Amino acid sequence: MRLPARFVPLTAVTTAASALLTGCFSSTGPAEDSAAGEGRRIRVAMMQPPRSGLTPLSDDAFKLSRWSTAETLVKLNAEGDAQPALATEWKQSGKNWTFTLREGVTFHDGTKLTGEAVVKSLTVAAAASPKPRILDGVDLTAKADGDTVTVTTATEDPLVPQRLSSPQLSILAAKAYDGKTVDPVGAGTGPFELTKVNGTSSASLDRYDDYWDGRAKAPGIDVKFVPDGTARAASLRSGEADIVESVPVSQAAVLDQDLITEVPMPRTNTLYLNTEKGVFTDASLRAAAREALDTKSIVEGVYEGRADVAEGLLGPALPWAAELRSTVKRAEAGDPAGKSITIGTFTDRAELPEVAAALQQQLQKAGFKVKLDVREYANIESDALAGEFDAFILSRATVLDSGDPAAYLYSDFASDGSFNISQLADKTVDKALDKASDTAAGDARRQAVIDAEAAVLRTDAAVPMLHERVIQGDAAGVVDAAHDPRERELVTADTYVK
Repeated sequence: MRLPARFVPLTAVTTAASALLTGCFSSTGPAEDSAAGEGRRIRVAMMQPPRSGLTPLSDDAFKLSRWSTAETLVKLNAEGDAQPALATEWKQSGKNWTFTLREGVTFHDGTKLTGEAVVKSLTVAAAASPKPRILDGVDLTAKADGDTVTVTTATEDPLVPQRLSSPQLSILAAKAYDGKTVDPVGAGTGPFELTKVNGTSSASLDRYDDYWDGRAKAPGIDVKFVPDGTARAASLRSGEADIVESVPVSQAAVLDQDLITEVPMPRTNTLYLNTEKGVFTDASLRAAAREALDTKSIVEGVYEGRADVAEGLLGPALPWAAELRSTVKRAEAGDPAGKSITIGTFTDRAELPEVAAALQQQLQKAGFKVKLDVREYANIESDALAGEFDAFILSRATVLDSGDPAAYLYSDFASDGSFNISQLADKTVDKALDKASDTAAGDARRQAVIDAEAAVLRTDAAVPMLHERVIQGDAAGVVDAAHDPRERELVTADTYVK
């Protein structure tokens, strides 16, 4: 049941956002596609602007996926099982996985999908620095032979198909790799062609009429990046946007509830504690921080009941996790004795600064002295990864890349993980993570994942606080927008506006 939302005067919200909305969706294409009779271009308000020029080797890949412009060899169904996409079938032989490519696929520049094109995309990703996180701990090579591509790993890997579903391993035309960075403009295979990117402000896509799986119903997509949550919500209410992603919980209550969709998602809001230097190298003080947190009050106060209190790193979007989880024995809490700590977080997700303020009060009450450092994500990520904070608050997707949480756990908590904000280096954790990564898909793998979660939780390097929900706004005329817990889909070939 939802708790009553805080009252926010509509006039105040509209006034605060008006300057940010003026002219934000001036279409670059025809407003109507009368010949097709399929409505107008779809106006989308996105939360985070591109961080790396929309290269698929970064988290920007998920924007390309959500706009249906870049595709992968494999996609995932709702259960996380691998399904055909640009590849129609695959088979394993030891370290080798052979994928058969779909016939009749062309890139947006008119060139054909070939084995060589696939090998180019995968090879660039495997050699990137840093690697796409789905390849953490994986040595991958690819070789073309006609209409097949063989992917080889250094050791047998049961999750190669799931790995290849990651948007960071999208297959692009050769032209995308001509420059110093990967440029996806006009280089995808999806139903919409990315035609223009205006820095961190907007992007435009047009329907690609030669799409292999049939013509999209909408003539195009106009994207505006609107980091301010109040402005995103106001754009839905005012009719400036058709689809609004990541509606802040503080704004959801003041919108027409018929336009709001709320879905439990595999995303956990976690307090990462620096185990390498500073106050939290002491396990007893990490335990003290954990015991100081009142996460229920944060769910009720900051998230207005539109989230779930965390029992572990994996939440209700993975129902099997709770069934397999057992009690974890942790260190006893020590005395903070007025020790000073700095907590970092970012403004891009509207709730996080409020969470930080709540944690500051709770930790100060427990005896810590707490300073906050809150910036835009693009300006704070490098410092977080370098271990510049005693603690960091992060909203983190737990199955974003492969549909399997082992990759997230490895990335965030392995000694050589590429997103190890806690700077954790623990042999017991590494052993558990390796076992989870190596176990074949199924019940045994799920148990190994929960065992790895328990190994991480024992260290108190990360304190899971709550599991978020997708809150998406769709205007009344929007038909068949995707509501994807993994945040891989948003506008599909079937989406249009009446």
